[in-house]
Amino acid sequence: MEINRGVLIVVLIVVSSAGLGLAGDIVHQDDVAPKRPGCANNFVLVKVPTWINGLEDNEYVGVGARFGPTLESKEKHANHTRLALADPPDCCNKPRNQLTGEVILVHRGNCSFTMKANVAEEAGASAILIINNQTELFKMVCESDADVDIKIPALMLPQDAGSRLEKYISNNTMVSVALYSPKRPAVDIAEVFLWLMAVGTILCASYWSAWTAREVAIEQDKLLKDASEEILEVGAGSSGFVDINTMSAVLFVVAASCFLVMLYKLMSFWFVEVLVVLFCIGGVEGLQTCLVTLLSCFRCFQRFAESFIKVPFFGAVSHLTLAVCPFCITFAVVWAVYRRISFAWIGQDILGIALIITVLQIVRVPNLKVGTVLLGCAFLYDIFWVFVSKWWFHESVMIVVARGDKSGEDGIPMLLKIPRIYDPWGGYSVIGFGDIILPGLLVAFSLRYDWLTKKTLRVGYFIWAMTAYGLGLLVTYVALNLMDGHGQPALLYIVPFILGTFITLGKKRGDLKTLWTRGEPERPCPHVQLLPLEQRE
Repeated sequence: MEINRGVLIVVLIVVSSAGLGLAGDIVHQDDVAPKRPGCANNFVLVKVPTWINGLEDNEYVGVGARFGPTLESKEKHANHTRLALADPPDCCNKPRNQLTGEVILVHRGNCSFTMKANVAEEAGASAILIINNQTELFKMVCESDADVDIKIPALMLPQDAGSRLEKYISNNTMVSVALYSPKRPAVDIAEVFLWLMAVGTILCASYWSAWTAREVAIEQDKLLKDASEEILEVGAGSSGFVDINTMSAVLFVVAASCFLVMLYKLMSFWFVEVLVVLFCIGGVEGLQTCLVTLLSCFRCFQRFAESFIKVPFFGAVSHLTLAVCPFCITFAVVWAVYRRISFAWIGQDILGIALIITVLQIVRVPNLKVGTVLLGCAFLYDIFWVFVSKWWFHESVMIVVARGDKSGEDGIPMLLKIPRIYDPWGGYSVIGFGDIILPGLLVAFSLRYDWLTKKTLRVGYFIWAMTAYGLGLLVTYVALNLMDGHGQPALLYIVPFILGTFITLGKKRGDLKTLWTRGEPERPCPHVQLLPLEQRE
């Protein structure tokens, strides 16, 4: 059962690798339409609160144009202005109705965006809202020969929002709007909690992995003293751990790339449902493993953990596992059913953390060489699918998959997420499972090495590896904020910190050869240690 569980977790690593440090964009760059004087705005999202007959109504979100003045960033500075319909609706000719500073609502089509804005400005409008002919938003750029000396803001609204406002005005209802584009705070407390969550997950998993490795080493020493070599080989083969080798590290990235492309091409509602099922299976396995191990530490549960019953297909299963399993399944099913409610992220994070800890307990990096190959390949994988993929697919494959575009869902489930608290745009701060699992494999290896070599925290490698991961993740969030919330590959920053620290420190201390090849200290046979010195020769 343990070996099957290890294979399941390795598969789930591939599934969970499609994630990265990501925040919702509020500023959209555009590399296709060139900027020029009067047409150099970034495409910013704009909030449009509305009032119907003086009573506050819905708030809509539009996107600002490349041209025109920038909008206020605070709602209290934005003016409440009456909304008027254009006549003709497309605003390609001078409106028949005289405007006195109203915001004009027009339809897309029949002429350029800049022409509509110029006509609206000449007619006396204070701003122009253009209704898109689709539910999505469209980036309004400038034509090469357009007059871009425009003094009023221009904004595009989605079709459903514009149609609703148009219906109100057609029924002689007074509609007023305010236009403002709030800025995202430099740091949101959600990022702090997410950092603590990622670091804490690796910390817990590393100590569990090191404790298990030390127990196995102690058991092997006992077998060397008391048992035959044949019994030792049987005992060593039943550990239930999955050691990664160099070839599997390379194949992992190849498989993850293929899976990512499949996610990108097949992204839809039903495909996300499949991912939810896979995530729930992994989450149940992870939560069950963590709970059984935790409860086994208490004396009152040890008897149930050490008594087993034979279950078809699964083999010998402890009574404690059978008792915990229904709770884990129920937890995962309830999350799956209610995952769209506002606080469902809590259940997703619980299942995700349990899955990550279980993966880091079962899957292991045997030495620094394999860890370097794995993280080096993952480093290139992250950079390629976030940045380079834009050249072939005209969009970042990793970001599209992480956001769950075209799926009708708020991103794929293989992410840890926390709602942004002080961000006026809301959304979530997220990190992919792969950005925790892959570096976590090397961090857990460092603590296992320290414990087996009996190194203290001060002279060991774990505290340095843990610090390197924390700093790398911190730099990732700094980059996210500097890039206006654009998705960033976390491993771009984490991998150089961890590998650079490990290799530099190992070379300086003279342990690099042992770390690179063996990954653990040489343990002389206890039989030899018991013999007098003159008999060993």
